[in-house]
Amino acid sequence: MESNRRGHPVATTGLLTAVLLIATTACGQEEAAEKERTASQLVRVSSVHEETGMTLLEGPAFAPDGGLLVVDVTAPAGEPKVLRVDTESLEVSPVLTDEASVYTSAQFSPHDDRLYLTDLIGGKIDSFTPEGEDPVTFFSGDVDGKPMLPDDLAFDEDGNLFVSDTTGHSDPVWDPQGRVVRIDRDTAEATVLADELPAPNGISFSEDFTGLWVSQYAANRIDYLGLNEDRTEVATAHPGIHFDGGTSQIDSNAVDAEGNVYQAVHGQPSIFVYSSTGEHLATVSVPAEDAGGLDTATNLAIAPGTTDAYMTVSGEDGGFVYTFEALGEGIRQSNGG
Repeated sequence: MESNRRGHPVATTGLLTAVLLIATTACGQEEAAEKERTASQLVRVSSVHEETGMTLLEGPAFAPDGGLLVVDVTAPAGEPKVLRVDTESLEVSPVLTDEASVYTSAQFSPHDDRLYLTDLIGGKIDSFTPEGEDPVTFFSGDVDGKPMLPDDLAFDEDGNLFVSDTTGHSDPVWDPQGRVVRIDRDTAEATVLADELPAPNGISFSEDFTGLWVSQYAANRIDYLGLNEDRTEVATAHPGIHFDGGTSQIDSNAVDAEGNVYQAVHGQPSIFVYSSTGEHLATVSVPAEDAGGLDTATNLAIAPGTTDAYMTVSGEDGGFVYTFEALGEGIRQSNGG
């Protein structure tokens, strides 16, 4: 038998190499399998609307009483645009509707416990009681002389609003026009914190409220914006997480008590979970048998103090809420922004 320079048989060396290769491959496959998680269908919330040709669920948010609310972005005039989902009985009930709004995000303010909704096409933010009553337009109009397309929003601990202006979402990525805007809870005065962004979409505070995770729809990356002490200015900023989505694009996001970032994806029914340092921890998808009629996971929410997560998923089969076990417990930032 031929030997190598160290005197070890070549055949033995080759065998060891093959064994190590097999072990490494098996370990890698096992690790990849551990990252793959499958969500369970909870309830069908909506069907494709004849008037709009689609349905698109968004903005899951837990109300102060623990109820889960979602918005139907493409609901036509007169049909429910905000719906309540009982996660125990699976009953779905309408909360509110109107004639013209296109709501894309829902959040409850820690200041007044009211429901705030971003009207993408109307360029405004409306406010309601949790029951959908007492409608008030909290904000509307231009910001620094430019109209805003308010997509998602997040509240700081004091109840000030932080909104993603997704202007440019349908324009070329090389012409960034989007912004992150802060709106004062008392005066409704709007201040631009960051501009010339590639169509920002999801927006959530880090678990300690020191910064914002902003999902850039037209760049497939999640930026981290570190804020100053009173959260009125961006102190530092950098691209934090890059997403290789191919034809799909990142949508809304949420954060759990451990600081993990949950990124929803437009173009595939999946949620990608990352650590605060950018490690890909898990991918949550719908069952393979459901994927054919569902093409988008827009958003998610984690019930406060639990690991019960709920994702909004839509496609030609309708709009659904799926559930899965989150990696960390839900907090205020876990209502998808």
